[in-house]
Amino acid sequence: METPNLNYIKELSGGDLAFEESILSVLKKEFPEECLLFKKNIHAKNYEESANNVHKIKHKISILGMSKSLKIASAFENELRKGETKLNSDFLKILDKIHVYLGC
Repeated sequence: METPNLNYIKELSGGDLAFEESILSVLKKEFPEECLLFKKNIHAKNYEESANNVHKIKHKISILGMSKSLKIASAFENELRKGETKLNSDFLKILDKIHVYLGC
């Protein structure tokens, strides 16, 4: 499984460390909240809301340069909209990787 990285953020920042720190700060604040909401909705079998949660989290996956994980998340989002959860364990592994990386 791929590892999150800051390549895209560094590319966007053009070397502006304050900008990079600002983006990381937002990620560290929002990511745990969004994951908690996703887990609450998936546990309640509220698949439409879970799909909406995955959609929001996909942006963070993309920002962290995880293109393969983004494809899994997109497939999972579509799956949830059909009431299916086959990719849930794969998605949870992605979330865990990001949690460890962000240290939150």
